[in-house]
Amino acid sequence: MLKENFNELQIFLVVARERSFTKAAGKLGVSQSALSHAMKALEERLNIRLLTRTTRSVAPTEAGERIIACLEPRLADLEQELGALIQLNGTTSANLRLSAGEHSARSLVWPKLKPFLREYPEIKVELVVDNGFVNIVEGRFDAGVRLGESVDKDMVAVKIGPDMRMAVVGSPAYFAANPIPETPHQLQNHRCINMRLPTAGGLYHWEFEKAGKPLRVRVEGQLTFNFLSERIDAALSGFGIACVPEDRVQGLVKSGELIQVLQDWCPFFPGYYLYYPSRKQHPPAFALMIEALRYSE
Repeated sequence: MLKENFNELQIFLVVARERSFTKAAGKLGVSQSALSHAMKALEERLNIRLLTRTTRSVAPTEAGERIIACLEPRLADLEQELGALIQLNGTTSANLRLSAGEHSARSLVWPKLKPFLREYPEIKVELVVDNGFVNIVEGRFDAGVRLGESVDKDMVAVKIGPDMRMAVVGSPAYFAANPIPETPHQLQNHRCINMRLPTAGGLYHWEFEKAGKPLRVRVEGQLTFNFLSERIDAALSGFGIACVPEDRVQGLVKSGELIQVLQDWCPFFPGYYLYYPSRKQHPPAFALMIEALRYSE
């Protein structure tokens, strides 16, 4: 029965919105008598009166209002999905805005975006790099990138990178003049390169864990930076010990330019996620970008 009534239900929605057979006929490009006949046939098949007719206007009945409330959102979803399929079959275009921190932008987002943008040259992406906790709704971003533990519960979260861990590193020259720490507490006897937190503005307390017990250590040193690349460079230059994402220094450790210590105290934790509001409507290109960024084990 639904298949038989589908066209008439769409016509009914237009008549109910316009509150006039004449206006609805003009909008649909059919005769007023054809609309009237379609509505009469629908009401007879359903055995429900959908419209109250007067000489000047028409209005939906209580039953008609219930059908409208049920039908409108479903038709809107169907139209959006059909539009997405049409666009995916042809040229896809959109302007997308992303917010990401320095590390995620350089290590994950930009490397994955490059082949995606070459495949879809009509899609434009603005990538704003900010180490602070950006409100993507207020900032009019389509999505943001954060560590999994920092994503708000009311957001849709898509994993885009592997689990991570931090690495405590120093140069061979530094450790030639200073003993290698065997526990995090011994870092208090070393020159350490601090990180300024982007939100509260305080210094990052280095986080460790062993046998399921977390430990936070406040370190001291000559230098404090709010960007990752400078902290790595300072460690390479022998200014002290740095605590940085392991993936950014693996090559330097392998080449011997940096020495990694306290590995047993550095646990893995959830990596980066793309997040966005579930209630926001996105263009079809957004779904393509999600798949391009999505992490596969």
